[in-house]
Parts: sequence; C-alpha cells; structure tokens
Amino acid sequence: MRVGVVGCGAILPQYLQTFAGLTSVQLVAVADLEPARAEAVTADLRGVRALTVDDLLADDEVDVVLNLTVPAAHAEVSLRAMAAGKHVYTEKPFTSTTEQATQVLDAARAAGVLVGCAPDTVLGTGVQTARKAVDDGLVGAPVFATATMLTPGHERWHPNPDFYYVPGGGPLMDMGPYYVTTLVTLLGPVASVVGAGSRTRGLRTIGTGPREGEQVPVSTDSHVTAVLVHESGVLSTLVMSFDGVATRAPNIEVHGELGSLVLPDPNYFDGDVELCTLAERDAGWQVLPVSAGYRGAGRGYGLADMAVTPAGQQHRANEELGFHVLDVMESVLASTASGASVPMRSTAARPAPVPLGDLA
Repeated sequence: MRVGVVGCGAILPQYLQTFAGLTSVQLVAVADLEPARAEAVTADLRGVRALTVDDLLADDEVDVVLNLTVPAAHAEVSLRAMAAGKHVYTEKPFTSTTEQATQVLDAARAAGVLVGCAPDTVLGTGVQTARKAVDDGLVGAPVFATATMLTPGHERWHPNPDFYYVPGGGPLMDMGPYYVTTLVTLLGPVASVVGAGSRTRGLRTIGTGPREGEQVPVSTDSHVTAVLVHESGVLSTLVMSFDGVATRAPNIEVHGELGSLVLPDPNYFDGDVELCTLAERDAGWQVLPVSAGYRGAGRGYGLADMAVTPAGQQHRANEELGFHVLDVMESVLASTASGASVPMRSTAARPAPVPLGDLA
C-alpha cells in the first residue's frame, strides 16, 4: 500500500522509523494544516512529497490515508479520505464519539474500503505472549484483571497539552485505548461497564516549551475508575489517572484459577510477561519465553498487517475493534455522569492471534 499521511505531529517520527523497515507499505506523501511542518518532514525523505490535505486526498498515488490528526479531526479526515476512495488507518481513538464512528463504519461499507485503527501495540510480542499464555490455559479459567495507568499529567512534558483536558481527552480517552484494547484482546469483548470520575484542579500549568508557565483549563475528568464486565463474565478493573504521582501497580494483571500474569506496558510492543502459578507459588514470578507476536514491531504495524492480510480475512487492528473500544470508553464516561451501569451497544471478535515471526 502507498501511504499518504495527514497530520505531521509528534507521533509521526515513530511511524517513519517503522516504515523504513517494511516492504508492505511505502510512504509517498504527507500533509499538514501547517505546510511548513509537512515540508520539514520531506526534507530528509527521498521521493516523499509535501502536499496540501486536499491534494493528498485527490492523489491517485495514495492508496491509504494514515490519519494522524488530533482526535477531534479523526472522523472528518477519515470520511473525506473514504469519499475519495482511499483506505484509512487512524490513530487512536477511532473517532471522538460513537456517533461519528458509526458514520465512518457506514461510509467504509458504502465505499468498499478497508479501515484500521490504532493502537497496534497489541500485535507485539508482549501482549501476544500473554494472550498465548491465557489461550494455552497457563492461568486456568480467567477470573479478573486489573489495568492501571497513572501519571501526574501530560502538561509536564507536552508543549501544547490543551486537548488532553477537554471532552474527548482526559486519561481515559488518551491512554485508555491501549489498556482496553489489550483487555479485549486477552479476555474478549465487554458487555457492560460502571464507572466514576473526578478532577483535582481546574487548571494545569504547562511545564515545557514556548508556553511554559501558561495555564490550561480542565473541562473533563482527570481521574477515571471503572469495572468492565466482559461477555465471558470476567471482571476488569480499570484505573486511568492524570492525578497521581507514582504507583507500584503493574500496568496489567490477569488472574485465573490456576495462575496470574503480569504484562508489560501496553503502550509498547514488547517487554517481559511474568507468570506465577498456584502449583509453583513458592517459586514466585517467572518470566515466560517470548512465544507470539511480531518481533521488533513499532507504530504502523497495524497498517502493515492490514496491507498483508488476505482478502476476505479481517485484519487485526480493525474498525470493529476500534469502535468497540471507543464504545467501552464512552460508556464508562456516561456511567460516571449517571452513576448507573451502562450496557454496550457494540461487540467485537477477538482479533486473530499473531504467531511469533517477523513482518519486516
């Protein structure tokens, strides 16, 4: 697939590094609302053109649009790309709302194009090794899981953190996709959720860059706790916070009747998976050998996986999974407002497992 990127922000360099090692995708064009940013990207990339957004969407040399815009623009750019006959792969979240996501799904079916959605970190050896352990019965029947993401706030390092603190942002919508996607990959889709949220202060102070010292207003919850009831009956406890200082809690734990797993940070593709079994509890935690997933994966592997998946088969970082993850997060926020349990309006099949191997 020949790739055109819309949005030349902070995440793009990670995709560029990945594309340099892949043969299934080829970057041919980039565009940004600020033309100088697109031109700066192409300065060191032979054969890659800097275009306007309109010109990129109309370019016959572009097969798929990689949508790296801010979340509020995901739906608009994806819809425009599909109207131009392009496949689409978008950064997380899929869109800002499930209403927008429904429009994107309908448009994709009408246009007959493929749609993919980050995060693709679940395709790496970390989450896939853990999934194989669960599927192979190393923990027995899963009972519950915990997922914890805690940081003092992105304003400490991000020069323009405003979008993290408005509706559509916050710790759940920003970092939740990594954790919820991992939980669905491991334990299956979610049937209902109940959540609660809070915010500790109304202003955040930017800690770096040209706006250092400027204060950003907060209009969304900066701490969210939820319980996800999976269709299988497994319960996952989710803690997403921009209000904590530090934690010793593992990013994700899965507990079953026969054992417990500790996973690496789902924001990354690899890392150790540790197992402690009931039968060998005195031996403590043991690191499992890497047994599944794409070796050496990086951001963009979801797009490459979409490119190599045979026709008629569902690629792994697909639109149904992206929609379901968004539905889970939106429902959690609805529950924080109402105090009631919220049933899911969607479901999604667990993506196909990734055998241990190289996509590059």
